[in-house]
Amino acid sequence: MTIKEIVTLIQAVSDNGLTSFEYEEGDQKLVLKKKKKKNVAQAPIAPVVISQPAAPMMSPMAMPMASMELTGSAANSAALASGTANTASNAAESAAADSLDIGSDNVVVSPLVGTFYSASSPDAEAFVKVGDTVKKGQVLGIIEAMKLMNEIESEYDGVVEAVLVGNEDVVEYGQPLFRIR
Repeated sequence: MTIKEIVTLIQAVSDNGLTSFEYEEGDQKLVLKKKKKKNVAQAPIAPVVISQPAAPMMSPMAMPMASMELTGSAANSAALASGTANTASNAAESAAADSLDIGSDNVVVSPLVGTFYSASSPDAEAFVKVGDTVKKGQVLGIIEAMKLMNEIESEYDGVVEAVLVGNEDVVEYGQPLFRIR
């Protein structure tokens, strides 16, 4: 077989979308293969829905808010159940309203589904707390997915305004984790 014939064969294989070609001259064996195209349909993109579990019933007695951090509907329920208009419940209620209204601030979202950890080990200090100054690329937390620890880095320079998830919370893809101003 000449070079010109080989080039012609290669061109024919390419033009016809063949995925495999074998040729033997002794006893003339020729094998041509073409794999079928797979129809791959893209799954529709569903909107991300962030829901919070229903808050447990709380007793009507006032609870010290300094030792307990409540977010979301739990803070609103606690403020309503306490029946008192003290400063701590008002602060918790306004903080809960702020954390639910993400607005146009810089928000770091979860890149995957997994378990969020605020520190590198249970006895270690959290990577960041509310009020900490962070730089772009700084580690804010860890998400464990399939026994792999994935560091969550800040996408922005600024101050941590809110930590929107708790330690060892299960997080979803696209769920807001931190708000940075």
